[in-house]
Amino acid sequence: MSGGHGIVYVSNLDVAIRFYSGTLGLKLAFRWDDKIAGVEAGRLVVALHPRTQHTPVPGTKGAMILGLQVDEPIERVMAVLAERGVRLTAGGGTTRSEPGAIISIEDPDGNLIEISESGTSSVPQDELASAAPAPF
Repeated sequence: MSGGHGIVYVSNLDVAIRFYSGTLGLKLAFRWDDKIAGVEAGRLVVALHPRTQHTPVPGTKGAMILGLQVDEPIERVMAVLAERGVRLTAGGGTTRSEPGAIISIEDPDGNLIEISESGTSSVPQDELASAAPAPF
């Protein structure tokens, strides 16, 4: 398999689109009125779906975890996200293991997003300071 989709139930579609496309830098693939929108993360399409009486409450435990993989050092990704106002989840930090590192952030509704790098690498501190915002 390659590609796929995820569904994120959101309380405000406009705010969600700004976060996922603007802050995270994912490409807005489609929007259908105020019913649904989709952003692309490589071959993964993330559907942003407003809450209805038949869907989970946005940000509730277990309602959604989205995993995104990046192809650059996690430290650089966090530096860019920090410039955009994104913070790690409470008690979170970078978790390193043999295959790479993972950080956890939240979207505006409190939905958990895990960002992982593949492989291990490090970036010189002076290079981190000059990292320019870019989509992941």
